[in-house]
Amino acid sequence: MTVTNVRNPQPTRQAIPVQALALGLFAGLLSASAAAGAPAVRGHAPALLATAQVASADPAKQVPGVVSVSAVDFKRGDGGAGKLILRFDGDGANPDLRTQGSSIVVNIGNASLPAALQRPLNVADFATPVQRIDARQGGEGAQLVLSAQGNFESMAYQTGRDYVVEIVPRAATAPDRAVGASSPDAVASSAQASATRAYSGRPVTFNFQDVPVRTVLQLIAEESNLNIVASDTVQGNVTLRLINVPWDQALDIVLQARSLDKRRSGNVVWVAPQSEIAKFEQDKENARLALEERAEMVTEYIPISYGNAEDIAKLLTDESKTSQGGGGGSAGGAGQSRGFLSSRGSLSFDRRTNTLLAIDIPQRVAEIKRLVAALDKPVDQVVIEARIVIANESFARDLGARFGVYGNKDRVITSGSIASNQGYWSDVNDPDLEGLPTFVNPLNFSNAVTGGGSLALTILGNYVNWDMEISALQEEGRGEVVSNPRIVTSNQKEAIIRQGQEVGYLTVTGGQSNSIPTVEFKDVLLELKVTPTITNDGRVFLNMALKKDEIEGFVSVGSGLGQVPQINKREITTAVLVEDGQTVSIGGVYEFRDRSELSKVPFLGDLPIIGNLFKNRGRSKEKAELLIFVTPKVMRVQQR
Repeated sequence: MTVTNVRNPQPTRQAIPVQALALGLFAGLLSASAAAGAPAVRGHAPALLATAQVASADPAKQVPGVVSVSAVDFKRGDGGAGKLILRFDGDGANPDLRTQGSSIVVNIGNASLPAALQRPLNVADFATPVQRIDARQGGEGAQLVLSAQGNFESMAYQTGRDYVVEIVPRAATAPDRAVGASSPDAVASSAQASATRAYSGRPVTFNFQDVPVRTVLQLIAEESNLNIVASDTVQGNVTLRLINVPWDQALDIVLQARSLDKRRSGNVVWVAPQSEIAKFEQDKENARLALEERAEMVTEYIPISYGNAEDIAKLLTDESKTSQGGGGGSAGGAGQSRGFLSSRGSLSFDRRTNTLLAIDIPQRVAEIKRLVAALDKPVDQVVIEARIVIANESFARDLGARFGVYGNKDRVITSGSIASNQGYWSDVNDPDLEGLPTFVNPLNFSNAVTGGGSLALTILGNYVNWDMEISALQEEGRGEVVSNPRIVTSNQKEAIIRQGQEVGYLTVTGGQSNSIPTVEFKDVLLELKVTPTITNDGRVFLNMALKKDEIEGFVSVGSGLGQVPQINKREITTAVLVEDGQTVSIGGVYEFRDRSELSKVPFLGDLPIIGNLFKNRGRSKEKAELLIFVTPKVMRVQQR
């Protein structure tokens, strides 16, 4: 048995002290002499040095082929470690593990390898340091060679008929990183491996062949300066080969190999089988519950200031029930869900005074009061200010002319339209007409826009009159509408503010014979609906909906039905994370219209110079922009 406290990892095998070699040879001679004089008796030999190949006390272990390898399995362990598991069909296997450069060689001199398992295995897809496993049968027994790459650590242990070899990736040292191990994959694998191994003990080297577990625990206690107390049920032997492994990791491996567990109190560690420790903890918990069943009950009134007593009661126990009397209670057996109550406890609430009534053992009542003090706190409030800016800009220019020739001579009448001629003729033949007859439409060409600047000229003749008018119009408009709703609400509470009007319009229901007119109303509102959430880092998450409606005009729907309002709708629904007091633009719409119009009389409008009298030109530009801003401000509320 070799126990070495290693401070600098050594990749080669440890040198064999002369004393250990002499001791091994002496034990071998004793075993040989005992075997010559008496039948072979299997037992636990003293801790033998595997590297010296000291003969076992059992002569059957020295004969190759006593046991056979029944299965070879490979798995990926924690932190990208490769795990080789050899399973034998009997007891007494004597494996030996050696590291030769980038290869790990496992020799089993007293075991045979079936022909079905003598094949190479490609395990590169497992993303471990092990890339290939070669299994073969040699003259000295079975041999498995693991080809690995990168920096790694090897360890092995035997439990029952299973022999486990673990190849764990090791973080690159400072020279290795300087050479070029700077790829993202290498850094990520090293970080993962270092995060998985949370061991900080001094590195040790153990090389045991079938040594009692209690002896290994004693050696670990000497290396760790801990007091280890092993239960009487800790029995059995273990085979280990651990090189440069922290002592606390070695302890966990030994416990895992023999299905043991530990509990630590200060510098004292208790080691026992897992079932024994589980039974101890279960008995301890049962004793605690038994004491609670016999403890004296106390009653406590807990006033609630900022929360709701009913909500807190439902939170503290899953059995809270309400009643019309203004309170609720909880009761039930120990097998039901009790929340923060014991099996005999109860929790009631009173809506009128917003008070909790707790009846339970003193420990549970104190815990309920502590939880209520943590939950019953004032909630911070948020001021949400929104700003809706609507900017409009328009430009229009129109230029045109209108003229006409009208008059009458005997049986000839001329004006701008047939209707105008007929109206004039009716006025002439009307004996009751007072004054001169007039033309309804005396113009022959009329495309100029009214309302602008104009210049008119009329030439009177004996029978024919000439009218001409030139008009020009230019319009410019700029407008800005700013709406600024504000609202204050508590954290995670929805708030709504709206302002506007209801516009009524007439609708008709029923058939043609029994139509019934009714008046309906349409909301034209400015509305802000928001739910703020204050994050732990002081920012505000806003889940909001904002809309702004305006009446654009009215549309006639028919005789006797009046007009229906035409509404411009602007609406946004969004969720945004904003800093406290920061103003952010959450949306906007930009519209631009550019339109040119030309109306003319065919042929006449194409004449040079004179053609301008038969044309009407128009140009219009419109710009509209909608911007929406929001500013949240947190109002911190301190508890009194």
